[in-house]
Amino acid sequence: MKQILQSLRTGKTEVANVPCPAVKRGHLLIRTTTTLVSVGTEKMLVGFGQASLFGKARAQPDKVRQVIDKIRTDGLVPTMEAVFNKLDQPLPLGYCNVGVVLEVGDDVRGFAVGDRVVSNGKHAEVVVVPQTLCCRVPDTVSNEEAAFTVIAAIGLEGIRLAQPTLGETVVVTGLGLIGLMTVQLLIAHGCRVLGIDFDPAKLALAKQFGAEVVDLTEGKDAIGAARAFSRGRGVDAVIITASTSSDEPVHQAAQMCRKRGRIVLVGVAGLDLSRADFYEKELSFQVSCSYGPGRYDPSYEERGVDYPVGFVRWTEQRNFEAVLDMLADRRVEARSLVSHRFEIAGAQAAYELVTGEAPSLGILLTYPASPDAEPQARTIDLSLPAVTGPSTRPGGRISLGLVGSGNYATAVLIPAFKAAGARLRTVASSAGVSGLHAGRKFGFESTTTDTDSVFADQQVDAVVIATRHDSHADLVQAALRAGKHVFVEKPLALSTEELDAIKAEHSAQSDRILMVGFNRRFAPQVQKIRSLLHGVGGPQVFLMTVNAGAIPAEHWTQDRRVGGGRIVGEACHFIDLLRFLAASPITAFQASSMGRAPGIVITDDKATITLQFENGSLGTILYLANGHKSFPKERLEVFSSGRILALDNFRKLTGFGWPGFRKMNLWRQDKGQKQCAAAFVRAIQQGGPPPIPLDELLEVGHVTLAASEALR
Repeated sequence: MKQILQSLRTGKTEVANVPCPAVKRGHLLIRTTTTLVSVGTEKMLVGFGQASLFGKARAQPDKVRQVIDKIRTDGLVPTMEAVFNKLDQPLPLGYCNVGVVLEVGDDVRGFAVGDRVVSNGKHAEVVVVPQTLCCRVPDTVSNEEAAFTVIAAIGLEGIRLAQPTLGETVVVTGLGLIGLMTVQLLIAHGCRVLGIDFDPAKLALAKQFGAEVVDLTEGKDAIGAARAFSRGRGVDAVIITASTSSDEPVHQAAQMCRKRGRIVLVGVAGLDLSRADFYEKELSFQVSCSYGPGRYDPSYEERGVDYPVGFVRWTEQRNFEAVLDMLADRRVEARSLVSHRFEIAGAQAAYELVTGEAPSLGILLTYPASPDAEPQARTIDLSLPAVTGPSTRPGGRISLGLVGSGNYATAVLIPAFKAAGARLRTVASSAGVSGLHAGRKFGFESTTTDTDSVFADQQVDAVVIATRHDSHADLVQAALRAGKHVFVEKPLALSTEELDAIKAEHSAQSDRILMVGFNRRFAPQVQKIRSLLHGVGGPQVFLMTVNAGAIPAEHWTQDRRVGGGRIVGEACHFIDLLRFLAASPITAFQASSMGRAPGIVITDDKATITLQFENGSLGTILYLANGHKSFPKERLEVFSSGRILALDNFRKLTGFGWPGFRKMNLWRQDKGQKQCAAAFVRAIQQGGPPPIPLDELLEVGHVTLAASEALR
């Protein structure tokens, strides 16, 4: 299918051929008929992409600080690689979509195949959208009119925050698409509206809708006009829908308002606020978040958990419904806002218009009315030369299928397996875009959104799983049933039942190698530590300090059902590392978490885990999310027979009291990812034992899950 993608590195916009997504639980699969280009937002994104690195840095100073902190801890080269990997990933554009439902996912309520719906889907021939971000379109509303629903809902949410009442005076600053829809909605509320802009054509439309206007190009005094408009009292509210870095719109809004007036920022403006402006009038100021309550809430948007109407009357979806009702009743008009129409195949011309000097307003993209089978193809041949020859015989080149193509996969895993000499057969992703990017960047032969096709492909010898944690166990079992070798990113599973199921499945496929991406045991400095300890013998004491960094409690990794929590999702690395260095089974553990305190959200990411090993060794892991990011993330200390080893962030290894060894420093951080991938590939090629014994994988999995449960 055709989809519009934009490069954050260059700003280039392309109409790419992307695999069609599959329907998911709680989602709708929609064939697009019409989308609306959000000129302000999409022009800003294109402009950001076209800017130099210096320009990008100036636009996002908070990201610059993160980069500087990472350079201090991880070094320059890994940091710049991470930055460029992020900028390389294509950005799907668009969020105003109208189409027809093709498929309905499990647990979807209120929608059926064939329904005409509006959603925040992308500019693509087929989209998959959560049901809470979709709304049925009334028969009396055309596709072109419905395409303005999401834009109008953004303005409507700003109005709801301003809480206007019948007869109040409201100023709308910035008369783009959102501003003009806001003007109409305010008038439908019974408000008197004053529109302010520099564009005479937009001012004429606002006047046509019933507003009074101020043309700033004529040098008119907007504050004086607002005072006169409000009969000298000051306006009741100002809604800013402009997009500018200037502080002037907010300052101007404060000057226009009456005492205890309200200011709502819907667009973008500088926020160097004057205390005097707000103090003297006791003004209220609020920033509006997109199109309503539920936005950016995973429970609402992804899992379909609606807010009770008795407590949250207007959600994103219910705002969509309100806008569509207004369009159906002709109290809001969208047809006069359309300035251009383009077919999706010629969308690049639309973006040339967006970034050019020619005037434009509502730019609509249209899609084929009756697409053939091609737009719904879920696998795309990337037209790369096929690699032939033996793959499964010992010594042959192995062929990989990759499931999941997120940041870690594209930044670390795929380059590691490519360096190991594996044939990159196919890459699967849920939405198709990240898989297409990975496929083109690293030379995969095909990309797909059909995971089952990876398991069914007879040319795939091994499957690499790099998806969210809740899918790992099922995908591992499916790959084993298909007779594939499996490399899965940690964790292996989220429950002991899943671990037992994997063990049972592997027993039926015992000649298949199953490996978890516990890369730290393969790091060159860790290998050196292991060799030094082997020469000494006797029990050791290990102290592993992990400055994990804070992650919001609502992040998916903190969700027990999806990510398993941070102990299961990440601390398993360090349990495995100490298990490897002790070279002895874990016989007991203790786990303690930070105590509760007022205002502190309790998660399992501020904890200590103490391990006892069969050979008498002792290990303590300090996994802490309450440190500072400028401090190194990982530090390992080993105490053994009157000697000490200290490993700082996988860059500096120092020995104290070790005859013949003082230090082993690297010019860049090396956590063993390449060596880990190479060991997996080599074991398959040579037919040797697995790089990590299965009993150790299961042991670490069980201890990790038990520690996580104890902390909770």
